[in-house]
Amino acid sequence: MAFKKLLQFAISAVSIKAVFAHQIPLGDTIEQPETWLSKYGPQIDQPFSGPLSFSHMTYSRCLEDESAQFDIAVLGMPFDTGTSYRPGARFGPYAIRSGSRRQREARGYSLAWGNNPYEQGSKIIDCGDVPIIPFDNVLAMDQMEVAYSTLLNRPIASSQSVWANGAQLAKDGRERPRIVSLGGDHTIVLPILRALNKVYGPVSVIHFDAHLDTWNGYPGTVTEQSRVTHGTFFYVANEEGLVSNSSIHAGIRCKLVGLGDIENDESVGFHFITSDDIDDHGVPAIIKRIRERVGDTPVYLSLDIDVIDPGLAPATGTPEAGGWTSREVKRIIRGLAGLNFVGADIVEVAPVYDHAEITGTAAADLVHDFLSMFMSQSPPTPYALPGSWLRDEL
Repeated sequence: MAFKKLLQFAISAVSIKAVFAHQIPLGDTIEQPETWLSKYGPQIDQPFSGPLSFSHMTYSRCLEDESAQFDIAVLGMPFDTGTSYRPGARFGPYAIRSGSRRQREARGYSLAWGNNPYEQGSKIIDCGDVPIIPFDNVLAMDQMEVAYSTLLNRPIASSQSVWANGAQLAKDGRERPRIVSLGGDHTIVLPILRALNKVYGPVSVIHFDAHLDTWNGYPGTVTEQSRVTHGTFFYVANEEGLVSNSSIHAGIRCKLVGLGDIENDESVGFHFITSDDIDDHGVPAIIKRIRERVGDTPVYLSLDIDVIDPGLAPATGTPEAGGWTSREVKRIIRGLAGLNFVGADIVEVAPVYDHAEITGTAAADLVHDFLSMFMSQSPPTPYALPGSWLRDEL
């Protein structure tokens, strides 16, 4: 009996061992979870998410990364200690980038332009902000000039020319990248013009603004640096030989001391178009006037957001009633394509005075227009799409 029980026990032990020998470890029976990449694909940025760069484009700290190459750079200049009224434009680069969140390279085609600037063969990147000191304007001006010159003297990324006449316009015959600067108050244009002058010599300026910005100083000016403000920088630029006598303002409507301000403005090298001229002469006449004024010279475009009526763009330091609409400004810019643009900026966006980001959004859209403008050899020709009016029916 004992032998029988022992035999049964031995048989049971062998059976159990055999069962366990064929078991699969528990961990191997659990199905491995599917990864995000295999199930949903790349980790894309939504319009409301991701790192903040202009239109979600490639971001690089180009001033320190000397290997960064580009044909067009977006560069922030968060400076606002040259303002005469409301400060806050140091937050302009942030506001403009934030306003660009719904834009992106893959969806950049514009019916008005008939192109996507990101698909024209040029490398466009966001080069971040110049780390401008807010406590010393002399130092800040030098920082902006050095930063701009640093990027301006980089080789272009493309192996072949990306803009007509680029090499011919430069003193040394070498094609340079172009920079779209995000201000910042309008004072940033003085160091920019200083940097451009080293490469191109004096340039013609197309200046969209409610104000002349050619005054020779404000009351209380007692030092050389205090002469440099967002309302005097063109006067100083003229003294330094940075602007050609073929520049023009567009959208002027500010109050003046008198006609002496106009005489002074002309001596600085500017003619002007008032905001009312759009009603009296129309957009085509304004475009024609600007193109005739600057001709085939090297051209720098500077756009103060206050050229737009404050009802549509309230976030600015010196608002003036009676401005142009954003649509009117965009139409004029399209009409300027094909000029010899060496650079552009948009300035005086101060988001603390904004509502629902309407100013930042408008400014971002204008930057997109600048990029298309750089890419175009002539103004776009409107064409009829299916279901739209034919041009001769308008």
